[in-house]
Amino acid sequence: MERVKEEQNVMSVILQNMPNEAAITKIEYEGPRIAIYTRNPRYLMENNTIISNIVETIKKRIVIRTDESIRKNEEEARKIILEMIPKEAEISSTFFDTSIGEVTIEVKRPWILNPQTEGSEYTFNITELVDATGWKIKIRKSPHILSQNIQQVNYTLKTSAQERSRFYKDVGEKIFRERLAENTEASLLTLGGFSEVGRSCMLLTTRESKILLDCGINPGARDTFSAYPRFDWLNMDLDEIDAVVISHAHLDHTGFLPVLFKYGYRGPVYCTEPTLPLMTLIQIDMIKVAMSEGSLPLYTEKDIREVIKHTISLPYGVVTDIAPDIKLVFANAGHILGSASVHLHIGEGDHNVVYTGDLKYGKSQLFESASWNFPRAETLIIESTYGAKEDIMPTREEVENTFVNTINKTLSEGGKVLIPIPAVGRAQEILMVIDSYMKAGKLIESPVFIEGMISEASALHVAYPEYLSRDLKQKILYSYDNPFTSEYFTTIEHVNDRDEVLRDEPAIIMATSGMLEGGPVIEYFRALAPNPKNKILFVSYQVNGTLGRRILDGSRQVSITSKEGKIEVIDINSSIERIEGFSGHSDYNQIINYINKLRPKLKKVIINHGERKKVENVASYVSKVFKIPAYKPYVEEAIKLY
Repeated sequence: MERVKEEQNVMSVILQNMPNEAAITKIEYEGPRIAIYTRNPRYLMENNTIISNIVETIKKRIVIRTDESIRKNEEEARKIILEMIPKEAEISSTFFDTSIGEVTIEVKRPWILNPQTEGSEYTFNITELVDATGWKIKIRKSPHILSQNIQQVNYTLKTSAQERSRFYKDVGEKIFRERLAENTEASLLTLGGFSEVGRSCMLLTTRESKILLDCGINPGARDTFSAYPRFDWLNMDLDEIDAVVISHAHLDHTGFLPVLFKYGYRGPVYCTEPTLPLMTLIQIDMIKVAMSEGSLPLYTEKDIREVIKHTISLPYGVVTDIAPDIKLVFANAGHILGSASVHLHIGEGDHNVVYTGDLKYGKSQLFESASWNFPRAETLIIESTYGAKEDIMPTREEVENTFVNTINKTLSEGGKVLIPIPAVGRAQEILMVIDSYMKAGKLIESPVFIEGMISEASALHVAYPEYLSRDLKQKILYSYDNPFTSEYFTTIEHVNDRDEVLRDEPAIIMATSGMLEGGPVIEYFRALAPNPKNKILFVSYQVNGTLGRRILDGSRQVSITSKEGKIEVIDINSSIERIEGFSGHSDYNQIINYINKLRPKLKKVIINHGERKKVENVASYVSKVFKIPAYKPYVEEAIKLY
């Protein structure tokens, strides 16, 4: 009865503040939002203070949707779009999402459609286009190559429109129900990623709700108990989870997510907009790697499609209800494209939790420095990948000089440089460095071969420039210049093209995966490692237990599994080198400085995502110097937050 009353109050406030000219036809839940359907979208677009005033009153997210009665059919709407958008903008695709009445238009030259572009000779009014088509319009930059993953996500969304409409309503009913308890309390259950790197996963529980934060795997684990989150320890059904919140797309944070859907979870997954196609890319690749190695994948593409159907993507900085007693805000974490620190507001101002995810508190070529200015933060859960006192990164100039010099040495002696690299983040950073130094004549000109998911991941960076640094965003949105392509780069599309790469001449090879745990990099490693002229150059973190970590730790002979399933012994005669400083993680000083920024608000700090000694080191500093209680839990521990 209380829920019905509260719902009626919210709906009545909306209706009372809506002029007749708005032509409202219905109001309903759309997941964590309240959707207002109108036959006159132009009126609300031109009088947007009406909606902002209502939001201020009801403290709920509102979206404007067009009533189905005014929407032109897709063929007719597409024809209108082609007529009204200047040809010079170069439309590459249109995607109609019938579940919400929104069409996404990808254009190669989005600056032409921006009325604020200085000196523009074109006139484009998005309100006119909405009025003419009856569809809500979203304009997006076209990537330089067709993104297979954006296509796959869109296809899944398209074919599940009716199912998603029901899903949104069900989620809204659960979020906006009345609270069952007046008193609030919260606890954290550690399921993975504590005193270790890998399988990041934890459960935040309150009297009202259960929120899962990340759901990854440990790529370096050699047994099941160490590889996956410990859901067996929870002793609870998956349908008891109210929501899953994903900080970013890497496998150690998302690799187990499709398994939840395989075994029946059907609740919402919240992540940033680029994280959805990125994690889809990485999860599909995990299936391909498993099959190429002759092992049984954890899940199928069907399970990944279920993830897509149940994902609700959010931009940075938007307050969103995800449970009756929890609000979520994503903030830039500076780690990879779309990576987010998770700010959870529990109860009516009772407690605030900030979970950093993987954090880069320092500006890079790709991203702005991680956000830190949260209004409130009583509990901080922070990573400690580089948490030892000696984990101090060199300056960017020193890093790039070392990188260029070590490559030049190998190339000048007739060798090849193999860079095992994560496809997302580090690859794009290294591509920009190589291109700029070759153009400047400081890096020996040589072929740069790229294989794996790198090109697709780069396309996703172009498609979501608003998540990049200010400079890159401007370059992508207001010019034809693509920072991830170059005359020096050759993409290897097929295994038959590898013969060209392996010819006896100097070259740089960038291939996934970054830890030598499967993927095309293994074939290059097999061919190049025995030759002392060559170099294996690591530029990213190597998780304990992975092949990359064993090689860095000094192994000169390793075993790998061939395509035929046979064990093959590889002698490593090539030189091995690690370049510190390109990491998307904070070093020790940055971790401490970040905590110091939040210190006046903090009541406790929980350290995760680090090897045990690094966790202990950060915890020791926080408790001794900052005088804040610091926790250093293992997996399978419970911590009362308040």
